[in-house]
This record gives sequence, C-alpha cells and structure tokens, in this order.
Amino acid sequence: MTRGDLDRRHIVGELGMTISVAGDDLQGIAAISPHMHVPGTTCLRTSIVAAFTDLLAGLLAGRVMGPRVPVTLDLAVDLFRPADGITRIEGVGRPVKAGRTVFVAGVDFTGDGQPLGTASATFMPVPDDSLRLPESALLLDRTRNETMRLDQPFAVRAGCIRQEPGVALLVRSDDGLNSSNTINGGLIALVAEEAVLAATPERTLSSLALRYLRPARVGPLVATATAHGDVSRIEVRDTGSDDRLTVTASARTFRER
Repeated sequence: MTRGDLDRRHIVGELGMTISVAGDDLQGIAAISPHMHVPGTTCLRTSIVAAFTDLLAGLLAGRVMGPRVPVTLDLAVDLFRPADGITRIEGVGRPVKAGRTVFVAGVDFTGDGQPLGTASATFMPVPDDSLRLPESALLLDRTRNETMRLDQPFAVRAGCIRQEPGVALLVRSDDGLNSSNTINGGLIALVAEEAVLAATPERTLSSLALRYLRPARVGPLVATATAHGDVSRIEVRDTGSDDRLTVTASARTFRER
C-alpha cells in the first residue's frame, strides 16, 4: 500500500478521531459535531462509538498481528448513559489478550471527561496472507493530519437509508472499505443501528453487540431489526452475494431520550 492510498478520504476518517500511543495503549480523542448525532436529537450515535472501538482495537490488533491484516470477529459497546449533548469523546484502548490466533482489546470511553461507556472487540488474522497492513506509524500519522471532517449527517455520508420500519440499507463504496477490501465494520454497525432506530422511533441505543460471520464484500447490505421491548435482534445480509447472512447483532435502547 502506498502513501497515496493512506491519504485517500475515508468515511470513518471524517469522524475526526486523533490517536496517540501511550505505552501498550492507544488514546483517541474526537470533537462531536451535529452530523454525528442521531437524527432529531443531540445524542452521539452509538454506531460511532462502535466505529471508534473498531478503529482503536483494530490498530492495537495490527500492532500484534501485523503485517497480517486483522479482521473483526465480534464487537460490543455498552453506554452507561445517553451520549446527549457531549462535545468531546475520548477512548482508551488496551490489549486484553494477545494470542497466536486471537486478539482481544477493551476500550473505555469518556464524554466531556465523564465516564460514558465501555467496549470490546475480538480479531483474528485474515485468512488471505497475501494481504498486508501499512505500517501502524503511517496509520497514526494519517489520523493526526486528517483535515477532512463530516460535512453532512453520518448516515447520509455513508449511503445508509431507512427503507421501512425495522429495515435499513447500506451501499458499498470505495471510501468505506477496510484493509481487506470489504465493508468497514463501523459502517456495518451504522446500518444495524439504523434498522433498530427504524423499528423503535424516539429511542437511542444503549448497547450494540455485533458478531461478524463473513466479510461483507459486495453490498448493498440490508439490516433487519426485530424489536422485543427494549431489546432488538438484527440480521445483516449482503444482498449482492446471494443474500448471505453477514452479521448477527443485538441492541438495547434507552427508554427515553
């Protein structure tokens, strides 16, 4: 991968997280803009917390598994409170387990200096060992120097729309791919969140747990959420790949905004 590849505009990069190394840990900080809110609210999207988790934990995994490309097996976010009105989020990612074939990281988040939530993610090396990561130093340099920021709502920028109650669609785009050239895990969290919000209007997510079953290669992805009280079950399918089940997920919502 060339330096030019690293400088390509990426949807997750536009979320504006600046990352620094602190020993074995990584610290990420981002300012919150209205484009990052759940529509009609001043609450930060839980899917953006998931995207930050995937970014921090994935970079930690890359430091251990590199030059092999790590792929996300599962990811979970739990918020202690609604992320309402916060202007800045900070995440500290720490290795939890660095095994030969599996890497686990934990991430703790604060909002405006107050505890906001906790998250975790598990990774394995991609089976195709011809894929190689760029050096982590270059990735971190990109986050420090990235100047492009969201200039429209996150879902609009990502090409994610609500089709009907409980159903959302996400298109595949070149600026939404990961290092294995499949749809970014944080964007999959977005389409899962949108399906839940389409099923349960007037709510926001307090937790989101995703299990990645197979790479999302083609798209569009369609997420379907079935709500049972405060808890929703979600399936994400790759409609361009024989409608294969790509992700199963669950989410819980806050009862009031």
